[in-house]
Amino acid sequence: MKLTVKDIQGKDQGELEVKFPVIENGKGSEAVHQTVVAFNAAQRMGTACTKNAGDVAGTNKKPWRQKGTGRARAGSFQSPLWRGGGVVFGPKPRDFSTKVGRATRQLALRKALSARLASGDVIVIDDIKLATSKTKEFVAILSTLQIQGSALIVSTGNDQNLLRAARNVQDIEITTGDALNTYQVLRPNKLIFTRGAFEQVESRLAKE
Repeated sequence: MKLTVKDIQGKDQGELEVKFPVIENGKGSEAVHQTVVAFNAAQRMGTACTKNAGDVAGTNKKPWRQKGTGRARAGSFQSPLWRGGGVVFGPKPRDFSTKVGRATRQLALRKALSARLASGDVIVIDDIKLATSKTKEFVAILSTLQIQGSALIVSTGNDQNLLRAARNVQDIEITTGDALNTYQVLRPNKLIFTRGAFEQVESRLAKE
């Protein structure tokens, strides 16, 4: 598979051969599912916390005597049966993250990229270099490339001008080729790679 490389003015700058094996069948769908579920689980804070009967502050005094009142037996104000009492089996702080093997992550990323390539959602540009960090200059590039809706821009490094210019534009995310993950590939409408960033991803997928 070959991709047309453009510059920031939208002019063709040659072609780029996709070096990693493109997946054209159903292989890798389960890997994508596992990877995305694990990614979303890792984003959870896991800080939800409730007090059980032992955590609730209060006296150890028995509410009333055991017999003779006509009421049910009660031994503690901290009982879950009482308002303000403890919670039975309530949430406690925990880590929701799960481990996904390296081979599974590799397959998932290759499957996700293959699907976006087949859909024509990948744009490769020679490079993105902004003279200033003004958002107006960055928006002009998006307009030239006819980008509408959400987009992920993948570059080779953290260009401060690019980061500052893009941070005020809605639905635009910036990442690097060595940090790209499957969730980021699937989420936006368009993927914009610099030539160097695409080669970075190819080198990652070439490692078995």
